[in-house]
Parts: sequence; structure tokens; C-alpha cells
Amino acid sequence: MLILAGDIGGTKTDLLLAEVDHRGVAHERRSARFISADSPDLITLLDRFLGDARPQAAAFGIAGPVIDGRCHTTNLPWLIEQGPLAEALGLDPSRLSLHNDFHALALSIDELPKSARSVLQIGDPEATGVRAILGAGTGLGEAIVVPTGEGPRVIAGEGGHADFAPRDPLEQQLLAHLLQRHEHVSYERLLSGPGIVAIYEFLVAEGLAPPSPRILARSTHEDPAALIGELALAGTDRTCVQTIDRFLMIYGAEAGNLALKVLPRGGLFIAGGIALRLLPLLLRPPFIEAFSAKGRMRPLLKKIPVSVVIEARAGLIGALRTACKLLPK
Repeated sequence: MLILAGDIGGTKTDLLLAEVDHRGVAHERRSARFISADSPDLITLLDRFLGDARPQAAAFGIAGPVIDGRCHTTNLPWLIEQGPLAEALGLDPSRLSLHNDFHALALSIDELPKSARSVLQIGDPEATGVRAILGAGTGLGEAIVVPTGEGPRVIAGEGGHADFAPRDPLEQQLLAHLLQRHEHVSYERLLSGPGIVAIYEFLVAEGLAPPSPRILARSTHEDPAALIGELALAGTDRTCVQTIDRFLMIYGAEAGNLALKVLPRGGLFIAGGIALRLLPLLLRPPFIEAFSAKGRMRPLLKKIPVSVVIEARAGLIGALRTACKLLPK
């Protein structure tokens, strides 16, 4: 039987078609990555990918809130609805699952080998319980995983849109700068690709760092956030290094905020494309120091295992797991 899995982001959409054998094991038949904005909607994109293939179940992780089987994607002008999508795929709606993309990511954690994680803090590796996952990309996603007798229950929210809280005078200045442009400044305003650019522009506009000649020369035809990260990794541009250092400190602080709220003794996981690209810098002290810098709660946070998910297709793996469970028995 064929199943379809999708990881739908603001910039890219990953699709995977697999065949499930008699033991319930999924074998990939084909997969592809698409630029999301190149298609007017998901159904058009699926027509291109599937051709004549017809899956018996499908599951999608979507970058946006999914309420009652319906999602207006946050960073993409798509409306995805369970009924019309099931009809287009020739499926009973009970064989189709729509979830937030971090719901799918959270489900992948149990499927990933230890080699798919890079440890930032060992914590108490013997502890079990609630786990949490967050990740910056086009936006900032967050979810928690609660163990139950019937398997893991995922609670995916929109915590990335919570109010940004400055921790020092520079971040107070950063908040004031952004409030001149935006009615609401969330963590996602800073912990995302556009957020990296916003931090860089703040440092330059406020005279805290000089503009980078290389950014000025290349950003007209390349992604400026990726450029800033590239130059910071190379250590060749002081302003880019300063930008990414501050980005990682804010990232670590928000990871610590999430950890305080749910106490993920089973581990906190960092996912998303930015973490993969900046992994060598994530492994340095600023991120994990900001994570645990919570006053009297520092000793508690030091006990929480923190890892980076380095499997680029983790979202697809989680969606594939869901699709397998939707097949008729």
C-alpha cells in the first residue's frame, strides 16, 4: 500500500511517497523538494508530484496553526483544508492527517537514532518524561511531547509568537528599534531567517557595528540571512559574527523559557534549517549559557538534556509515521 508524507514550510515543501510492506515497514519509492511559492496551492503541487500514483493514506506537517482540519499557512498564501484535500487525493478524510509541522517533528524524535542528534548539554540522560522541541527557520516553531500509556501525545502551539523579552540594555534597544516597525515584536521576529537580518540591520542602523561590504555587494542576489550566517561561520566579518552571536543568545534564552514552562526532563531538542547551518556555532558557549541563565533555576536547567536534531528530513519522518498509522488494518 502506498502512503504519502509531506513537510510544508514557508519556503520549501518536501514530499515523500512510500510503499508499506506486509510487516508495516515503509520503503521510500520517491521524494522531492519544491519551492512552495512556485505553486498556487498544495493540491497543484501534489498533482505534479504524484502523477498517476494514488496513496491509501497521507499525512502532512504544515508550518502554521491547524485548527479543525484547516490551516492558513503563516508564511505562505495557502489555505489547506482536510475535506477538499482528501477529495483531491481520492481518500476518505479519516485516512488524511493535517498537523502543525512541529507536531510532525516531535513525532520523529522516537524514530531517530542517537547519531541523528548532536548533544549540547548532557544533563541527566537517565531522566524520562516530557520532551520539548523548538526550531527557527522561516518562522519559529515549538511543541511538547507528553508520554502516555497509549503512546506520545504531541501538543503543538504557536509559542514563537509570544512577546520578545529583552535580557540586557542592548536587547532593550533592539526591542525599541523593532517597535518602530512592528506593532508586536515576538520571538519569531528575531528567531528566524528574517530575524537574523533584523538583528544585523539594527546593529548597523544604531551605529553599533559597521555595515559589511560583502553583505552590501551580495545581498541583492543572495539570501542575506544565509550570507550573514556564512560569514559568521567563517569568522571573516565582525558585524556578521556579532549578529549571529546575539541571535544564538536570544535563541538559547527562548529555549530556556520553553524548558521552564514544561520541564522537559526527557530532553529539549533544537530543530530547523538554521540550527543545521549554524551547528558549529551552536556548540559554542553562548547558546547553552543563555539557555541556563535563569537565576535560581540555573541548577534545574543544567539537568535537562539538550540536543540538536541533525536529520534534515525529520519532519517527513514524523509525517510518515502518522501516515502509516492511518492505513486500514
